[in-house]
This record gives sequence, C-alpha cells and structure tokens, in this order.
Amino acid sequence: MYAITGITGQVGGAVARALLAEGQPVRAVVRDEHKGRPWAALGCEVAVAAMDDAVALTRAFSGAAGVFVLPPPNFDPEPGFPEARAENAALRQALDTARPARVVCLSTVGAQAAQPNLLSQRTLMEEALRTLPIPITFLRPAWFLENLRWDITQAREQGLLSSYLHPLERPVPMVATVDVGSVAAELLLQVGGAPRVVELEGPERLTQHAIAAALSQVLGRPVRAEAVPRESWGAIFRAQGMRDPVPRIQMLDGFNEGWIRFEGDDASVRKGRVGVADVIRSLADQVG
Repeated sequence: MYAITGITGQVGGAVARALLAEGQPVRAVVRDEHKGRPWAALGCEVAVAAMDDAVALTRAFSGAAGVFVLPPPNFDPEPGFPEARAENAALRQALDTARPARVVCLSTVGAQAAQPNLLSQRTLMEEALRTLPIPITFLRPAWFLENLRWDITQAREQGLLSSYLHPLERPVPMVATVDVGSVAAELLLQVGGAPRVVELEGPERLTQHAIAAALSQVLGRPVRAEAVPRESWGAIFRAQGMRDPVPRIQMLDGFNEGWIRFEGDDASVRKGRVGVADVIRSLADQVG
C-alpha cells in the first residue's frame, strides 16, 4: 500500500495514477473526505488527515510500504514560514512513528539555496526530515510547465506572454507534472537503496521566446514574449491579493540571478519526456 498526500493536486494525482497503472494499491490522503470520493471510485483507500495533524497522519501512513509527501503549496506565507514549520513537525512525528519502508518527498530545484525565498519552505522540509532513520528521497523538480496555465488566456487573446523570468533569451529548466509523478512513483517502487536527492527537468531547457513560439504553434496565432519590469512586481502581486510579495519576488530573483539552480551537475539531472507543446495543448483544452 502506498499512501499519497496531495493526491487532489496535479503532482499527487500523477503519482497515484502511475502507481495504479502498475497495479499497486493506493491510499489517498485528503483533508476533506468528499475530495477522496473520486479516488475511492478508482479503488483507492481514503484516509482523512490535515498536514499539520500528526495523529491523523500517523494513521494515514501506518502499514504503508511507501509514502509520497507533498505539503500543500503556500504562495503567501507568514514571515518565518510558521505554517510550513508546523506541517514539517507533524510530518516528522508521523513518519517516525509509522516507519514506512520508503518515503519520497516533493521538494524543489534550489532547495539547497541559503538565500531566503518562497521555496525556502521546501528547504525547511528537507532539514526537518533528512535525519529520520528511514529511507527518504527528496525529489527536486524544475519550474513546472503547468505554470503556463495562467498565460493561456492572455496569449490567446492578446498574442502576449508576460514573463517574470529574465532575460527572455536565457534557457530555464522546466518539467511537466506528469513526468514528476512518473519519477516519484518509480522511486517509491524502487528495490534496494534509495538516492537521497533526485533532480528532474524536462527534455529541453526553454527560453521565454521558445515558450512563446510553442504557444504560437498550439494556439494558431503569433505570440511574443515580453518581460514584466521588476519594479512593478510588488504592485502586481499585491493587486492579485498577496499580503507580502517579498518571498515570491525573492524566488524570481533567485531564478533570474542563477542562485536557484540544480545542486548537481547537468549530467546528474534526470530528464523527463513531456515537452512544452504537449503541456500547452493540454492546458489550452482545459482553459477553453
């Protein structure tokens, strides 16, 4: 039995579907029992647990051969990341008590960075869990291609890709969530020793101009990339409802300045199979 947290999201769902395709039993760990019903219909067990509830998480993880850990994303955290720290403490206690044979945690590219930024939440997770006496792999994927979901409408209606990644001609590692799920499932099923860190990107690194070209191809209209001036980011993010845009700005600075990057050399980074055009095509169908 494999317990999957975050199963209602893109990555957790991809992990679960990959395991089910291999004929493996899955336990869907959800915060709301209602959200577990589609997975129950697919034959999964359902366990209800919030990510900061150590007792419920222990029940959800008990008897599992493997656990996939995906903390809920928090794009507007309180200063010092108290939410992530509480979840990390509960996760550590639950995993230490349940002692599954293998754990795969979704971390992020740049988790090793010392500079504070939005992704520091995953750095804290790695620090909290890495000393547990059980095999744990931290899967560090690149920038998700599915983030392009928020660009589809503008590209379709205005022929514009507004980019926070600068310069536009710099190739950036990106990856599709289906590749992340596939690799996570593979790591959960792996026999023998587990690698401590696995870094993952898609089949090719992409400039913003290349992404605009892929949007043009899929949407059937010219699309050009345009950099969003850094001095406007704070106002834009606050207008979108963020209380504190600083961690997000720090994250973008990390990508743009190059200190959010893979820790290993390029040869050690795993490659996914799904390209940007396939992801855009799927997103365009969903956005309508």
